[in-house]
Amino acid sequence: MENWLTAPLPVIFKTIISCLVIFTTIIAIVRLYGLRSFAKMSSVDFASTIAVGSILASIAINTDQSLLKGAVALLTILGFQQLFSYAKRSSDWFENKTENNPIYLMWEGTILHENLASCGVTQADLMAKLREANAFRLQDIKAVVFETTRDVSVLHGKDYGAVDEEILVGVVPDPKEI
Repeated sequence: MENWLTAPLPVIFKTIISCLVIFTTIIAIVRLYGLRSFAKMSSVDFASTIAVGSILASIAINTDQSLLKGAVALLTILGFQQLFSYAKRSSDWFENKTENNPIYLMWEGTILHENLASCGVTQADLMAKLREANAFRLQDIKAVVFETTRDVSVLHGKDYGAVDEEILVGVVPDPKEI
């Protein structure tokens, strides 16, 4: 019987073997599906990464779970991610219906408080992201974008007027409306 400090030797061996098998399975699936498997380029990528971690943990810790069931779950989740990615690449309509747009949190040195609130980001969160990006002055910031992956991108520098407009395509609202 297991308790907080010990486990029977067969359970420990089964856990080790489960970890090795499920990690080997993940490596094989990633080789099959490619590098996008753990990219965090969209909300589906992010969700699939979390799901894969959850499956890995379930198989590794719960010795009553089938390795085959875990492998099938991994294949299904990462396969869905690949299918979803293909559909987005193939259809602008599909991408527009299934993905959120990135949102400006700042534009040309001005904090957009309404956008902060709609994204659930505090001004303190924003300032922390600016510090992470080595931003020194608000007036040197062209844009801060809350990405669809929930990352925050900071475009800054003294010559921020030189930012190619294509980099900001799809971010809402349009800067002309700000």
